Amino acid sequence: MALSAVPAVTPATAPAPGNSPADDDSASAAGVGDTGSPDIVAVYPNPAADRDAGEFVVARFPNATNLSGWSLADDDATARLPNTTVSGRVAISSDPTAARNRTDHRVLGLGSDLSLANTGETVRLTSDGAVTATVTYKNAPEAERWHRSEGGGEADWQWTPLGATDFEAVRSEPAQARAFVLPDAPGAPIETLRTADRRLLVAGYTFTSSRAADALASAADRGVAVRLLVDAGPVGGLTRREANVLDSLVARGVEVRVLGHSLARYEFHHPKYAVADDRALVLTENWKPAGTGGHGSRGWGVVVRDEGTADRLAAVFRADADWRGATPWDEFSRGESFETANASDGRYPSKLAPENVSVDSAELLVAPDNAESNLVALLDSANESIRVQQVGIGSRSFPPLRATLRAARRGVEVRILLSSAWYAEEENRALVEWLNDRAERENLPLEARLANPRGRYEKIHAKGVVVDGDAAVVGSLNWNNNSARDNREVAVVLRGREVGSYYADAFDADWRASQGGPDDGNRIPVGLLVAVAVGALAAIAFAKREVAFEN
Repeated sequence: MALSAVPAVTPATAPAPGNSPADDDSASAAGVGDTGSPDIVAVYPNPAADRDAGEFVVARFPNATNLSGWSLADDDATARLPNTTVSGRVAISSDPTAARNRTDHRVLGLGSDLSLANTGETVRLTSDGAVTATVTYKNAPEAERWHRSEGGGEADWQWTPLGATDFEAVRSEPAQARAFVLPDAPGAPIETLRTADRRLLVAGYTFTSSRAADALASAADRGVAVRLLVDAGPVGGLTRREANVLDSLVARGVEVRVLGHSLARYEFHHPKYAVADDRALVLTENWKPAGTGGHGSRGWGVVVRDEGTADRLAAVFRADADWRGATPWDEFSRGESFETANASDGRYPSKLAPENVSVDSAELLVAPDNAESNLVALLDSANESIRVQQVGIGSRSFPPLRATLRAARRGVEVRILLSSAWYAEEENRALVEWLNDRAERENLPLEARLANPRGRYEKIHAKGVVVDGDAAVVGSLNWNNNSARDNREVAVVLRGREVGSYYADAFDADWRASQGGPDDGNRIPVGLLVAVAVGALAAIAFAKREVAFEN
């Protein structure tokens, strides 16, 4: 649909603090130098807005150029550029007011309507009727931009979410860390929050823990700069419990933002971490009673005492919390409806205590920026053993699973432990049987099992990997494509014999307990399923979606 023409030149807003170089379109034509002829470097045809308000094209003018006589055209119309002189990259839009909320470039208003087709077309930049640059795209995904990949040539264009970051994985120097598992040590994450003196940045998928909320509010009371960022639309909806907790935090002086909706660049904001002064806390667990509260899930966590790691994690937080898609909670929550949910209240023994360990290096992984490729590289480097503890695995072709199979084929001992929770049991059992059958047919040193909690925890929620006993991966990254490629996730690779041994021991204890598979009591009786068929089927469908998106 055509947009109302606004023949004006408007300045862009200032860049959001902390965003990486790939924010908006500043790197949308990475690898293309600012020399040569004027060019089109990015197209944003399908904003998540009514009537596609704010769509734009980014053009590059290497030298100061007066745009009198220049036009932008698509398959249906031609619109004149304003009579002004520009250089560098500029965004061109029929609705510059809306466009400048989506880009940090200077925005030029077109002299007449020009509507980019969501189904695809060719866009042309012309000077006095002569075509100087063209770009063709097809089937524009919502809220994504079409641009040349880094270092790519004319054929290497791709779709990425508007404003997607491009963080690199960087290793720290040797450091100290505090390793722990849940539900055994629920005090470890809370202690980290309580001891912050300068800054406290907390990120999560959901946040319903009253203990964690009290720690944040107390920190704010003593003058700590406290910020919280959570997802705007978790699977199943925001709960009334979470809304009450967030309301109380705002009332007590904590800055709370939610990430998502129309300007979301990732499907879910799914990491679980905190930056407390110069410490980086990375978790597999949500900020809720079943997770950090220790009332349900088997999870892993670590506090890395390293300023560089904390600063890199803080940069990720700022890139997300200061993005245009992050909305203050009090503004977002007006008129919202919330779901009801019960908090977990299970009780489990503390068999594995937290331990202070030496770390040779800590490498922060961020999805979708770098996590999948670096995880695959780590698995491909295995020489002796790989231990994998996961809620589930999305498919047999998931690259980290394929890397794990490659390792087994070169003689690496592989053990994979998957959740036996009722909503994941059927699919995980099928994968376990497939893996064990393949191991038998190919004579591989690989074994997979379904977990048997035996009263130690309720269900597996960890997303843990140990390689060769001296490298452990802890974080929110599930082994499925959605988590690795569509969500914001954070994990850390911890290298060192001490830290590797800690998580290897935690895995081995759960592995030994799961000899023989899950107890019958972990599965819903068939008779009960028949009696409540409709309700159970709906619950199963919802829970399986949680496996793919929420866990």
